[in-house]
This record gives sequence, structure tokens and C-alpha cells, in this order.
Amino acid sequence: MLSVKELDQYYGGSHILRKLSFEARVGEVTVVLGRNGVGKTTLLKSLMGAVPVKTGSVALDGRDLTRATPYERVRAGVGYVPQGREIFARLTVDENLRMGLAAKPGGTPVPAELFELFPVLRQMIRRRGGDLSGGQQQQLAIARALAAGPKLLILDEPTEGIQPSIIKDIGRVIRMLAERKTMAIVLVEQYYDFAAELADQYLVMERGEIVMRGRGKDMERDGVRQRMSI
Repeated sequence: MLSVKELDQYYGGSHILRKLSFEARVGEVTVVLGRNGVGKTTLLKSLMGAVPVKTGSVALDGRDLTRATPYERVRAGVGYVPQGREIFARLTVDENLRMGLAAKPGGTPVPAELFELFPVLRQMIRRRGGDLSGGQQQQLAIARALAAGPKLLILDEPTEGIQPSIIKDIGRVIRMLAERKTMAIVLVEQYYDFAAELADQYLVMERGEIVMRGRGKDMERDGVRQRMSI
């Protein structure tokens, strides 16, 4: 579904991403691991078009998106859950979810499935986003990204600042979405156990490069936990 080839990215004179190449397949969770400052969020912003790609290419379902704008990528089927959630605090839960439908024709209803995945959102439907707990806001952010039915779902550290019970719920939803085999999922994460539980494929980044990669079931054997703790 997602194909990234020889991706380079710079900020000023700093070389942030260095010849990154990987694929994310439909029905799989591709986990990107690495400590702070290795370029993970920059990678996701490049995939979303929030920062322009210097060299290399990004394609989704065979369509070249390298020069596409963020809204064009959303229309092509990319859903993005940013680090820190970035929900609209003054809008209600319902209004936040409708923002996820901005690329759809007017009058498109909010998919009822979202309330099956995250039942708490139905209970909070008229509350403002800013009145929700951190875990509820994270569920809202994921539901907003799912509203348009993406082919690729990108999540940037969804466990950050979230209570353990909600982390389990989010993990359950991510695995359920992957098993439906309708989308590819790219998950950036620092919480090793959460990542290892979900990963079909893993990538470890250091200094803007992918230094380890493999199947999720082999992470422990490959020494990924030890690599992350160095």
C-alpha cells in the first residue's frame, strides 16, 4: 500500500532523514521505533506532506504522492493521528468527528462504526473536545482520522501520556483494524511492549536512518529491546 524510496529530508543545514526506504502492507502494522530526535516525526510529516520531500519518493496504492499537498493525500486515503492528538478543544466530539469528513461530500454521516470502536465517544458526543480526558482525546483523534475510511493510517506515539486501560483499548482497535485487511498502518512508538505486541513489521531508526528491520515476531530475538535501551 505505502512505498517509500530513498527519502531524504533536511532542516536548514541538518540532514534529518537519510535514504529511508520501506513498504507498509495492507493488513499489517509497521512499527517505527527510535529514541527522541532520530527523525520519526519528521518521517511522518514527510509522509503527510506537512514538510516537502527533498529527494526520494512516496507512493500510496501505486499513486505517486511525493509532491502532493496534505489535503490531496487525505483525499488519496491517508489518515494521520499527530503526536499530542491536536483535537479541536472548543468543538464538540461530534464536530471533531465531522472535521474528519472534510474531504467527503457534504452531508456524509459520521460512520456508526466509530462508536463501536470507541463507545465512550457516543457518551461524550455533545461535550467539547477540551473537556475530555487525555485518553478520551486520543480515542477521538484516532476516530477522526478513521472517519474518512483511509487506506493508510499513520499514528504518532498514541500511548504518550495515556493511562494503561486506554492504551489496551487503543491497541485492541489497532489490531482489529489491521486484521480487516482494508488498510496499512504505520505506528511510531517508544513504548516497546506496546509496539512489540502490535508489530507485523518493525523498523528501528537512529540518526535519520533505518538501522534494523524485520518481522514483529522476531523483535525479541533480534535484540530490539536491548538496542532501544542503549
